[in-house]
Amino acid sequence: MLRRSQVAKLLIRIDIISGVPQTFESVLGASILKRAAEAGLAEVVVHNLHDYGLGRYKQVDDAPCGGGAGMILRPEPIFDCIEKLTEEREYDEVLFPTPDGAMFTQGMANELSMKKNLIILCGHYRGVDQRVRDHLVTREISIGDYVLTGGELPALVITDAIIRLLPGAIGDSESALGDSFQTGLLDTPWYTKPAEYRGMNVPEVLLSGDHAKIAAWREEQAFEKTKVRRPDLLDEEM
Repeated sequence: MLRRSQVAKLLIRIDIISGVPQTFESVLGASILKRAAEAGLAEVVVHNLHDYGLGRYKQVDDAPCGGGAGMILRPEPIFDCIEKLTEEREYDEVLFPTPDGAMFTQGMANELSMKKNLIILCGHYRGVDQRVRDHLVTREISIGDYVLTGGELPALVITDAIIRLLPGAIGDSESALGDSFQTGLLDTPWYTKPAEYRGMNVPEVLLSGDHAKIAAWREEQAFEKTKVRRPDLLDEEM
């Protein structure tokens, strides 16, 4: 929970609903996500879907109607959890990570970082009852053309991509603004000390102290890398 002194600075709250909440402990407790939480910039609350499960064994899934392999998350626990949350505060979006959603991009992360309250619902196995997607979910997001066991890892990807953009989350604010995709290009190559290592040298321009030349070199390198690795990004700009 946030201390009273932190509430005024809170920029975003993200509620994550999952049947395996222990998945999130190590990632949320480290690095930028941890620092943003400690600074009161972001609050991430993980909810155990089994707390809303059915019967003695807190059941949250069942076999698909009509037959087929795998299990489907039932609608009742999800509706109960989300309705409880929406009674407590107003949410801007209910996000559902799924392979058939819209591709997650830097632009989408930028947009979501401007929101105040978000819910991320994690599916599992074959997914969730379609009635949940039809009536509760406001945006379906894919992090790539592949299938994972559940939505927990995509939820962490989305959460990290959003929170690192918050003012103050990263010590150097220009670092996030210069990331790949922010300018429509992949990131430039980066070097640090030593200037020479095992016969491999840092490009001379980076040691010149000429900031204009360095900026031009970095822009050229970013363009060339994008042209080779992701020409589709250049096609989108045209």
